[in-house]
Amino acid sequence: MQVGFLDLYNGVLSVRAERASLIAGNIANADTPGFKARDVAFGQALESELANPAAPGPAAEYRADGIVALDGNDVSLDGERIEAAQNADQISAAAAFLHQATADLITALRPNPSGN
Repeated sequence: MQVGFLDLYNGVLSVRAERASLIAGNIANADTPGFKARDVAFGQALESELANPAAPGPAAEYRADGIVALDGNDVSLDGERIEAAQNADQISAAAAFLHQATADLITALRPNPSGN
């Protein structure tokens, strides 16, 4: 199956949105005893999304690199803020590319007013 750029960027934005939701949940539970931070592996999630867009969202995994506090929580607010900022930058970049690519496509499909 060949994937067009619209399918690809739909998948990218979908996975990035899911990741933003998980990061927001991690930040919201930063003070919850026993809470474990979750995230998605972007590459695997995108591959899964492109293979079957109708399937449920990517499976979230627990992060293994967090330092666990005495209450069992492993959320680092600074780390989550960095991840949120990087994810937001990637969403903006993908949306900007998609916007420009579709604008270029519309321009290319428009009839030439001079008839040349």
